[in-house]
Amino acid sequence: MHETNFITREPLLDPKQRVIGYELSWQQVENHTPTDADLEALIGFVAENVNDEETGWLLKDKVLFLDAVPNMLSTDALFAMPPERTVLTMKASDLADPDTLSAVQGLRAGGVGISIRDGDLAHLGSNLAMSASYIEVRFAGADVAAQARTHAAAKQSGVRMVGRPVATWEDFDACAALGLDAFVGKLHLTPRPGAPVKGMNPAQTIILQLMQMVQKNADIPQIESVLKRDPALSYKMLRFINSAGFGATREIQSLRQAIAMMGYAPMYRWLTLLLATASTSGYSPVLMETAVVRGRLTELLGVKALPRGEGENLFVAGMFSLLDRLFGLPMKEVLDTIQLPDEVVSALLTRGGMYGPYLALAEACELNSNLVVSLAKSVNINPVDVNKAHLSALAWAQNVTT
Repeated sequence: MHETNFITREPLLDPKQRVIGYELSWQQVENHTPTDADLEALIGFVAENVNDEETGWLLKDKVLFLDAVPNMLSTDALFAMPPERTVLTMKASDLADPDTLSAVQGLRAGGVGISIRDGDLAHLGSNLAMSASYIEVRFAGADVAAQARTHAAAKQSGVRMVGRPVATWEDFDACAALGLDAFVGKLHLTPRPGAPVKGMNPAQTIILQLMQMVQKNADIPQIESVLKRDPALSYKMLRFINSAGFGATREIQSLRQAIAMMGYAPMYRWLTLLLATASTSGYSPVLMETAVVRGRLTELLGVKALPRGEGENLFVAGMFSLLDRLFGLPMKEVLDTIQLPDEVVSALLTRGGMYGPYLALAEACELNSNLVVSLAKSVNINPVDVNKAHLSALAWAQNVTT
């Protein structure tokens, strides 16, 4: 299946709008429901690409939700996944079979999560936690709050409630207040009403000034003087340069040394990340993580096909594609404050130019869009490479130091 179709993802949010994990699935092609073999192939592909033999689980504290059916509960690929980071979503009717229920309870005893959807749970008995760690609550109709109240009242000790689809921020707040634990939907791409952020905060203004200085190859002492105006930013740079990931052989205590050691191109990428993640908007945690994943995925999708040195612009195009939501401004207004190459601007405004198709493909992977197939074909990338890039970008985003 991974050779012919594409992985798509949806984030699971906690009540504070932080990403606790992702639901991964195959793109739903019209008139095609994934078979048992398809679902098994998904788990195998994911295990191979996000669980490294030497370093272990590459997604840190994130949990992955994956659809499962009874026939695949003993697949070898499942046992290649860390149980505490794996949740299998089953239909309640599947657990009516005694053999399936026994297998599920065995997996639960071993630490694997089980999420149950679609059906009556009465046959599971009073000790629901033996068979499930999550119950999926599907909302239908207008009165989501009333439905959530009914389910919350029946919430079992030790079993978490996952609401879907939670389509509006009003529904999100109602469900959070009623005790649901996690939410699946596209809310992170929807501006939250209330008192939205308008424009950049002071930290982002300084970061933008530094980006423009780096673009113009300003002298190191000039960059240093601007950095010193923001103690928190200076601290972040020193922390980054002294992190294990950067690989400095000795501790760097001087900003001037840090700038020289980092170099202008890596510094520009670091500042790009900071510009997006320095947002103070109320819905920013999931939006910021989405921006980081999108930036990296856009880069990975295009870096092999485009001329050498285009990786930074691909990354910027992906990262900045959500700045309008982070800043609460139309994209055109955002771009009026930032000097960017024409090709990046074209990608951000119209998904055109050199980078636009790769950005559009990265976005489609978030939305389970029917455009994924045609967009991948337009840039001549096969499903395997798209899927590997997608999982690699997810892993990379967990290890970004800002």
